[in-house]
This record gives sequence, C-alpha cells and structure tokens, in this order.
Amino acid sequence: MTTMTTDTTLPDTLCYLNGDYTALQDAKISVLDRGFIFGDGVYEVLPAYAGKLFRFDQHMARLDRSLAELRIANPLTTAEWHDVAMQLVAARAHKISATALKEGQKEPNLDQIIYIQVSRGVAMRDHVMPPDLKPTVFVMVNAMKLPTPAQRAQGVACVSADDFRWDKAHIKSTSLLGAVFSRQISFDAGALETIMFRGDHLSEAAASNVWVVQGSKLLGVPKDNLVLEGIRYGLFEELCASVGLGFELRRITRAEVLAADELLLSSATKEVLPVTMLDGRPVGAGQHAGLPGPVYAKLYAAYQQAKAHIA
Repeated sequence: MTTMTTDTTLPDTLCYLNGDYTALQDAKISVLDRGFIFGDGVYEVLPAYAGKLFRFDQHMARLDRSLAELRIANPLTTAEWHDVAMQLVAARAHKISATALKEGQKEPNLDQIIYIQVSRGVAMRDHVMPPDLKPTVFVMVNAMKLPTPAQRAQGVACVSADDFRWDKAHIKSTSLLGAVFSRQISFDAGALETIMFRGDHLSEAAASNVWVVQGSKLLGVPKDNLVLEGIRYGLFEELCASVGLGFELRRITRAEVLAADELLLSSATKEVLPVTMLDGRPVGAGQHAGLPGPVYAKLYAAYQQAKAHIA
C-alpha cells in the first residue's frame, strides 16, 4: 500500500487546495488531474503589498476571461477568492513577522505574490473536455521578489527571438512550455528576458509585456489573442494620464523597437523595469543610450504612488 508522505524539501507555508487549508509540503492532487496530464487549466498571479491586494478586481476579471475560454465555470465567487487570498497572506505575514521578531529584524518584507490555479479536474485521460467535472482549485503565496536596486539603476539586458508560441496567448494557460522555451533563450544568453516578434511586429516577452517609448508617448501592442493582456495595461494608461504622458496601443514594428527612445518590461513582479540593452546593443540614443530614461522614471514613481494608495 502506498502512503502519502510529506515532502520536507518544500516549505510548510499555508496553501489552499480544494476547500482545505494545508501546509504546501503536504498538498497533493490526483495524477489524473487534467492540469497535470494536459495543462488543461488557467492561473493568475497577483501582488499583495503590506497585506493589501493590488488590482484585485482586474485580476479576477482576467481569471474569469481565461476560465470562460476553457469552458470552466469559476469555482469560487469574487468574495471567496478575496477571502482565500487574504487568509493566506495574513498567515504568511504572521509567520514572517514572528520569525523576524525572534531574529531581531526590524522591518521584514511582507510583500507577497499570490498564485491561483484552476484546472478542469480529474478524469481518465481523453483529449475531449469532459463535462461537469469538479475543478481543482489551488492557491499559494510566496515572497515578492522585486528587481534589485542595481537593475532599476542600470536597466536590464534582453535578447530578441521569433514568437513560436500558439495563437491563443490571451488565455493565461498553465500550458507554459512555450514560455519556458522562450525564457530559456534569454537565460542561456545571460539576459533577463526574451522579447519576441511575430513576423515584423512586436509580440511580448516570455513572462512580461513589452512597452516602447517614443518621445513622451508610451506604446503597447493591441489587446487581442496574440498577447496576454497584462494587468498593467489598464494601470499604465491611468499612470500615463496622471503624469502627462501619451498612451497608445497599436501594431509596433521591429524597426520601431530597435529605434525606441526607451524599452520597458512590465509584470506583477517586475512592476515596470527598463531594458537598456537589446541583443548586445544599447537602447536609445545620445547621452541616454544604454541608461534608464525619463519616461521610466516617471512611470516607476507613479507606480509606487499607486501601491501606496491601495484602497
């Protein structure tokens, strides 16, 4: 008889699995879960700063959109998702604070990332979507790993590649092998991210959206099936309006990317981050070439203000 054992190589952080709260190292699912067999599921990643969820409603709206594309009914209400996230955030914050007090730390980092995953559920292996399965629901929290001060001061290096992934990139799917391959390209090159192109037009990065600065305007690619609509789409439009920058979504050519005044990455963990080298060449021109630019500085400052005023 096989017994379930605790994996002590994993942390004992509290997680949520199918209605129960348990230590992450003790959480188990069936080997016939379609998320495991097919990657048949979706996920969300949302930040919590000082115990407050950031852009929660927008993350829930995107989760709804992804689930609808997979024909999976949302297993929890918005209020229930909020309650689960807050319970996990509070439990981890309490544990961190207790450890910090014991070790004499004055200001522990309580910023966290909440990972949500919903798969179709458990069934015998068959490509056809079985109806009426009970979805598998999993939520965990981890420390927020923000860019380093050096990355913010100096910017980061990226490489470019053709976007070889599928044409339903708007679904935040757990089927991430394409993203794994694309991120490995930049890792092997000693760069932070892989900026991808579909033909002659900008797509997105392996795990980030990409933004092009022309003068005092921020350009992003359209919100369609070819890119994942990052939560920062709406946020950046608001921030640009607040600091007097233009904002436009349209097709962006490879030539425009290479001639950009600034290039930026955005994601839940990167927030907004300057790209100062692309394929070994400095981004920008003149005295600012290869350095973070003024638009990045304005957006980063505005982003920190938005974090400080979470409702």
